[in-house]
Amino acid sequence: MRDLVHNIGLKQAIAPAVQAAAADGATIDLKGFNRVAFAVNTGAVAGSGDFGLKVQESDNGADYTDAPASAVIGTVPATLVAASTYKLGYIGFKRYTRLALTKAGGTSIALGAVAVLGDAASRPVA
Repeated sequence: MRDLVHNIGLKQAIAPAVQAAAADGATIDLKGFNRVAFAVNTGAVAGSGDFGLKVQESDNGADYTDAPASAVIGTVPATLVAASTYKLGYIGFKRYTRLALTKAGGTSIALGAVAVLGDAASRPVA
């Protein structure tokens, strides 16, 4: 089957915007799905912006910790680059996950991210 649309779920992980500070992305509930990948797009970097990303996990959707390296597929550079696309996957066993934007210095970065949920328990996915 070539149809991907009815087999995945999409959730906004970080709303596209100019980010000037560290921020936590939206909580992604994995209930009903067995896989998740994050697609991240960057735009302009201003004032030598030094931003990074990390994947976090939680059992309850409130108490997040950084996901161990063994639960994250893919890597992003320590400092995100302007006008780039990155992908990260989470293969841990917690119900909730999110991206966390980190800031080491500089002014801002334009960034947005989407969670792509796959291997749905019930198809087609609405």
